[in-house]
Amino acid sequence: MRVRTSDGVSLSGMHCPGGGSSTVLAVCHGFTHHTRHSSTRRVVAALARHAPVVAFDMRGHGRSGGRSTVGNLEPLDLDAAVAWARSAGYERVVTVGFSLGAAVALRQAASSTHGTRPDAVVAVSGPARWYSRETVPMRRLHWLLEQPHGRLIARLMGVRLDGGWELVPPSPVEVAAAVAPLPLLLVHFAGDRYFSAAHATALAAAAGHAEVWTEPRDGHGESGTDAELAGRIARWALLARAGDGPHDGPARSRSTVGAVPADRRAPGDGSRRSLRSRRGG
Repeated sequence: MRVRTSDGVSLSGMHCPGGGSSTVLAVCHGFTHHTRHSSTRRVVAALARHAPVVAFDMRGHGRSGGRSTVGNLEPLDLDAAVAWARSAGYERVVTVGFSLGAAVALRQAASSTHGTRPDAVVAVSGPARWYSRETVPMRRLHWLLEQPHGRLIARLMGVRLDGGWELVPPSPVEVAAAVAPLPLLLVHFAGDRYFSAAHATALAAAAGHAEVWTEPRDGHGESGTDAELAGRIARWALLARAGDGPHDGPARSRSTVGAVPADRRAPGDGSRRSLRSRRGG
């Protein structure tokens, strides 16, 4: 399948209609992934055992056109996927984002309008803020994005990068509250090598209504999501309704932490230029 975004980017995707449900899961992959990536295909297949799935390659990834803006314009990609699902006759659409895709899912739900607004959101291994450098993998990622020769290396990894942010877009923690009243599930792996538990805690506090599952193992995004977890996510998505309490999952918990300032820059990051932004400070 192919869809076109409101800014004219052609996206490649796939539709798994299994399950016979009126609810479809719209999957948004992580950075450097795409629908033919082994981890993403495995997760899509696991989810499709429980519900219909639509998945797409974000701009600059896989067989889609355009260039990756690393979370800035990608909400338009998810808009297009949700709109396609509505036009295909699905009554409910639940977005399921992984890593960068989790940030995109939160931003899309907070800013979408009638016709593209999902019915619930799942964010797996999502960052709370941009510019997070507290782990070695994230420092390597920023090196890739910020160095002049990083574009070539990214291309070898299957990602076509845009020229950089003119203005820093709102971070996930800044928009999390606007997701309400949509049900929101945050999934964090205790052994995540990319993002610490502080990200999930900040998102839960900012949202005020999120359900949080802390998975007691190593993992990140699609790579950490096995068939058992995918099944729980799918069952949560099928049951989630606005105003409902917690659903499936032994590791779930409601956040009881206080408010967290909605900074765009990660705490302790003294760098002046990040994520290839031209904006200083």
